[in-house]
Amino acid sequence: MRASSDGPDDFDHDRDTTTIVREHVEEPKLKPPPMFKVILLNDDYTPQEFVVHVLMRFFYMDVEKAWRLMWTVHTTGSAVIGIYPREIAETKSEQVNAYAQENNHPLKSAVEETDAD
Repeated sequence: MRASSDGPDDFDHDRDTTTIVREHVEEPKLKPPPMFKVILLNDDYTPQEFVVHVLMRFFYMDVEKAWRLMWTVHTTGSAVIGIYPREIAETKSEQVNAYAQENNHPLKSAVEETDAD
């Protein structure tokens, strides 16, 4: 009796076999970038109308919201005007400070990192 060469136990040593192993690679967990507050500071000399104008010009607020925030700054000493990534917050603060200085007003803004959750 002749053995068949087509059975499952037969192995062709000339045939190249490749095994593909797929590794599960976890995606890195990205943290959101830290956010920064732009804070407008009260002073006794900058006209309220100029503060409203600044809020509308640099923070794109409507007139009612700008007046409310200006009043908060006036009565409490400061207010958070917006929260942004660092570069945007710094740019907006620099724009406000430079614009106030160009118009001979002492209005100042500051940037502060938000509290981490």
